[in-house]
Amino acid sequence: MKLHARLAAPVEAVRRALTDAAELRVWLAEHAEVELPQRYEFWGRYTPEGDAPHQRPLHVDDETLRFAWTLDGVETTTEIRLRAESADSTILSLSQSHFDFADVISGAPRGVLQTYWYLSTANLALHLEGQPLLPKVDFTSAEMRSEILIDAPMAKVFTSLTDSEQASAWFGHPIGIEPWVGGRYAMGGFESGHAAKVVDLDPGRMVSVDWGPPGVTTWELAESEGKTKLTFVQSGFDEAHPPYAGWAGSLSGLYELRRYNELADWQPMWLTEEPSAEPQTATAAG
Repeated sequence: MKLHARLAAPVEAVRRALTDAAELRVWLAEHAEVELPQRYEFWGRYTPEGDAPHQRPLHVDDETLRFAWTLDGVETTTEIRLRAESADSTILSLSQSHFDFADVISGAPRGVLQTYWYLSTANLALHLEGQPLLPKVDFTSAEMRSEILIDAPMAKVFTSLTDSEQASAWFGHPIGIEPWVGGRYAMGGFESGHAAKVVDLDPGRMVSVDWGPPGVTTWELAESEGKTKLTFVQSGFDEAHPPYAGWAGSLSGLYELRRYNELADWQPMWLTEEPSAEPQTATAAG
């Protein structure tokens, strides 16, 4: 799997956040120890199979960090590349080996890798911006209930959660939504052939979607000192096998949901491909 993101920070700040143990313990993991080029480790409850560190560095220079990460007995490779786009903007490209969607379906540890890195990258961006982080997935817990504040009116946030065009924009993937009880909620759009079901809806305040075995996702909105408090809850899943991959994906989407509602000139942080290194005249993301 690969992801590309535009980070609103100088490349030196991004490199430091990726390689300084104290900063890693803020945005990435409960525990981290770094002594490059000999040691690069992170572990704890916010890390898959985080009972102990399972990483070792393979290569590091000013532009690249590559490390091995053993998950479920298989040594995978994570590579992060940085490129300065401008004095205050950095393009981050991350690749992760040994990821397969079959592992997502089976619940294997490596099945969380894609959404884990999207959520971690979103929190890296927030850390660099000095903003409150998104909730992390606790891989030792069978409970998911988290809150974020969005500096926008409740009505605006609710519309962005339930309107197909708006939800598709901030999530970065087509979503077909019929905003009524019994309506379809289709990742990939209504033509994708599979849809979850809207099982509860309080206009302007709450919507719940039943995904089947992965459980029910509920977004609850409440006013909080002129802002909107969004409470994200997962329920109805097999507590012996929590759907961690889905949780991480939903949490990572909250970053763009917040930016979409707060920024007048919103542009997505996520890029479909790594931009050319040539000078560009296109507008940059906020």
